[in-house]
Amino acid sequence: KMVDPTLAEMGKNLNEAMKMLEDNQRKAEEENEKKYARKDIPGPLQGSGQDMVSILQLVQNLMHGEEEEETSQSYRLQNVGEQGHMALLGHSLAAYISVLDRERLRKLTTRILSDTTLWLCRLFRYENGSAYYHEDDREGLLKICRLVIHTRYEDYSLEGFNVLYTKQPVIYISSAARTGLGQALCNQLGLPLSCMCRVPCNTMFGSQHQMDVALLDRLIKEDVEFGKLPLLLVANAGTPGAGHTDKLGRLKELCEQHKMWLHVEGVNLATLALGYVSSSVLAATKCDSMTLTLGSWLGLPAVPAVTLYRHEDPSLSLAAGLTSSQPVEKLRALPLWLSLQYLGHDGIVERIKHASQLSQRLLENLKNLDFIKTSVEDELSSPVVVFKFFQEYSNRDQTSHAAQASTIQHPIISNERHIYDTFNQWLGEQLAQLVPASGVDVVELEDEGTCVRFSPLMTSAVLGTEIQDIDQLVDCLKMKIPVLTSTLQLREEFEQEVRRTVSLLYIEDLDWPGLGVVRYNYHSDEKNDDKQEKELEKINTELLKKLNELESDLTFSLGPEFGGQKNCVYIGMVTEDLDVSELVETIAATGREIEENSRLLENMTEVVRKGIQEAQLQLQKANEERLLEEGLLRQIPVVGSVLNWFSPFQASPKGRTFNLTAGSLESTESMYISKAQGTGSTPPPTPTSSLAKQRLPGQKAFKRSLRSSDGFSETSSISHCDDLDKLDQRPPNLSPGQEQGPLEMERAEEQKEVGQAKRDTEDIHSDKSPPDCTKVEDQASQR
Repeated sequence: KMVDPTLAEMGKNLNEAMKMLEDNQRKAEEENEKKYARKDIPGPLQGSGQDMVSILQLVQNLMHGEEEEETSQSYRLQNVGEQGHMALLGHSLAAYISVLDRERLRKLTTRILSDTTLWLCRLFRYENGSAYYHEDDREGLLKICRLVIHTRYEDYSLEGFNVLYTKQPVIYISSAARTGLGQALCNQLGLPLSCMCRVPCNTMFGSQHQMDVALLDRLIKEDVEFGKLPLLLVANAGTPGAGHTDKLGRLKELCEQHKMWLHVEGVNLATLALGYVSSSVLAATKCDSMTLTLGSWLGLPAVPAVTLYRHEDPSLSLAAGLTSSQPVEKLRALPLWLSLQYLGHDGIVERIKHASQLSQRLLENLKNLDFIKTSVEDELSSPVVVFKFFQEYSNRDQTSHAAQASTIQHPIISNERHIYDTFNQWLGEQLAQLVPASGVDVVELEDEGTCVRFSPLMTSAVLGTEIQDIDQLVDCLKMKIPVLTSTLQLREEFEQEVRRTVSLLYIEDLDWPGLGVVRYNYHSDEKNDDKQEKELEKINTELLKKLNELESDLTFSLGPEFGGQKNCVYIGMVTEDLDVSELVETIAATGREIEENSRLLENMTEVVRKGIQEAQLQLQKANEERLLEEGLLRQIPVVGSVLNWFSPFQASPKGRTFNLTAGSLESTESMYISKAQGTGSTPPPTPTSSLAKQRLPGQKAFKRSLRSSDGFSETSSISHCDDLDKLDQRPPNLSPGQEQGPLEMERAEEQKEVGQAKRDTEDIHSDKSPPDCTKVEDQASQR
């Protein structure tokens, strides 16, 4: 039974608050009120105050926001379990404990800090270490740098930066380190950027993501010769990109030789809690300090990062800010203290082990896939798996197949690498969208280019990734590989077909993941560039609309929202059964149809305008002729009426009609005579696009007909499909019994002519007597 009623009430309120915030089901009335609420505009503070339920409801609305806007994207919150509730409870307890009397607060914070430090040092095999708890994961390294400066510069606490002039400090970081880490350290320490030295990675031997130890040794010796002081080295146990570990053993020896401090960070440090640890990661236990990010490894929200370090002088640690005399500062470890007790040693190890099993499961499946290349440090145990699509032997010499290694190879041509980067960017986005629980993301590596990364230690505990999610990820990858290979192979054919077509223009866009980009090239004599540009945009927009109306598996679009070409048609990914020639011919024919219809409308507008002007002139001329025929007297108002009454003037109405088909003016006399308007000539047919070929029933557009061998006969030269095509081409008004009539009549006439020719030949050669000149002349005269 809990004695303190405040703690019981705190736990109860926390449970009620979490249930309310995690409840995503809201009523329709609340959604309508939220839709029109001006929650984004700050309002005045209410004088009477609000209850806790109303405040939590406001927090819930602000957290979930406009859900209709999130439906198009993968919207997934972290699954906060019981261990997460313990971490959140730690923040509430810290506020409550801070109001205790000073002596009781000191005892409690000392116990919390010592317990948490002891558990972490034993869990991650870091003996005789101290711990610093911080919110920002870079803050621990910053305090370590200050500790080393205080240690190496004895008068730094008195003279400050003046002592740095005699010997400029140098901090060494790997080129594979986090982006902006060196600049952030220099800004916080007040050092120039010249104090930061970036060490390149290996280029000849070993992993290309590991720090070059020989080059580092040479750089340190050069700095010593120039009067600089090598201060600290930041190594990686799992680089941010590929997850590779530096050679920590050799780096530790090098640091001891030059009296430097060795700091290690990276996701692979989590494997120190497992029973089996690789020798490269195990060497991190001998370093001077390391930073652990337990929140992402264990799926704990709002827990601090921890920097473990070894140092013998507590006063220097206090001067550097690693320790504090304020008890409230020590309460940062309270959420982690509660969460570690809730999980226990076995629960912590099980979570890290589960993440390692996920990466191993994915790595084993990727080895059996073609066109997928992996970049892992250890085939047996690699917490981070990086892979990419790479068609290794396309358009290359097949004799080099045996010489290729199992790691990612570098494309020879820069354009080819750019295309592969674009395709892998698309692949990573598709996998993340189809399997959001996997936590895969896209990473840019200096040597390999764009790759897909799976780092379960950073995502599995948060997203709840399971083995079935990995299997689903592999299945999705198997479906995407044929699409990638087909699109990559047909890109060149599509480019050639478009370049051979006069009316089309091929647009090279290496950033587009698809078959290619095409533009209908509109030819016009218009000198106004703006008008020609508008006409080009109009035609290509209509072309895109027409292509999307076709029944096909292709996706046609205007391209990316930013950075794409204007007035173009972007074609997405394709399959192997695509008929490229039919696609290009259809695009060209549809574009010509749109252009002809546009020109026909423009010509008709001009003809109508000219016809109206001509009709006005003719009607004006006819009116003048009528006035001359009637005479001057008939135009006088009173005299003209009397004269028309005694002697009426008979005049037939003369009007004009405009024939849109012929584009000419005609008289209306025939209309008044026949009481009906003439039909005129037959209008010309509207231009239509002819498709490249006739499709079979159920076959979509731009698909090659993959007919099996059973559909053909070895003794027949005409297949069953050809017979169907002929039946489709017969006149619709003929019955099946009548459809052979014209053909039989034509054949009968041909046989009659052949028989007549044979009879004429027999008549000529019927005389068996020896021919003489007289008979020959008689026959010639008869002919």
